[in-house]
This record gives sequence, C-alpha cells and structure tokens, in this order.
Amino acid sequence: MLQFILLFSRQGKLRLQKWYTTQTDKSKKKITRELIAAVLSRKPKMSSFLEWKDLKVVYKRYASLYFCCAVEQDDNELLTLETIHRYVELLDKYFGSVCELDIIFNFEKAYFIFDEFILGGEIQETSKKSVLKAINDQDVIQEEELEEKRSVLEDLGLA
Repeated sequence: MLQFILLFSRQGKLRLQKWYTTQTDKSKKKITRELIAAVLSRKPKMSSFLEWKDLKVVYKRYASLYFCCAVEQDDNELLTLETIHRYVELLDKYFGSVCELDIIFNFEKAYFIFDEFILGGEIQETSKKSVLKAINDQDVIQEEELEEKRSVLEDLGLA
C-alpha cells in the first residue's frame, strides 16, 4: 500500500503530494524536506529504491520531475515503479506530452487523474482507457456546468 506520493522538481520544489496515512502538517513538511534532500543527493546511476525509516522509497525521474512513492517494507518495489510509470502515462495521454508546467497550472486535474487511478493507497483501476474515459466524462460535466452558469448570467444581463 502506498503511504504517500510526492512530485517535486529538480530544484526541490514540491508540485503535488498525496498522503494515505495520518500525519501532522509539521511531520509532513519534515518528511517531505528529508526525502527531497535524500533523492536529489543521489547520483543518476544509483538505484531508484532506498530504505527510509520503516518504509521503502521508490522514485523515478521523468524530465524535470521526480515521482517519489513510499510503500511498506513488504511491498514490491517493481510494482511501485510500474505504478509511477502508469501515472506518468496517464498524465501524458491526458495533457499530450506532459511537462512540469501542466502539473503546475492544472494541479487539480493531476490530482483527479491520480484519484481515478489510486484509491486509499491501492491501485483502483489498471486500465488506462477506463481512467481516461472517467476523466473525459468529468471534463464534459464541468463544461456543461460552465455553460449553464454562462447562460444564467446572460439571462440576468450580467455577461
């Protein structure tokens, strides 16, 4: 089970975080700071797995972003690496060659994609098609709601 996932840049700027265990804000900040420093200090040829406290940390760098997951000791590191890769594939399909700016300016979509894929720290849906369909359905619903709001404002003469 995933304990948490962090997405951060090469400069150490946190872009996304999702926690599946209860932590205080102070504890989250400390863990984040420690892990970012630990991952960024590692050389490119080193393993993408590291033991950290009572957890295993699995990370992968894609372009300028690091995707870092903490899992329990008895979880499979390769499955976690595959989970990270699947999330990146989903982001790539949705945004079309995803980059750090897509995550920065559309963080709510990045969280939504992750929530469609992972629920409660466990993989919910393995099919990319199903996840992308749910995301596209949500986009249609949001667009319809936006149109309704526009028409109400136009009816009131405010648009």
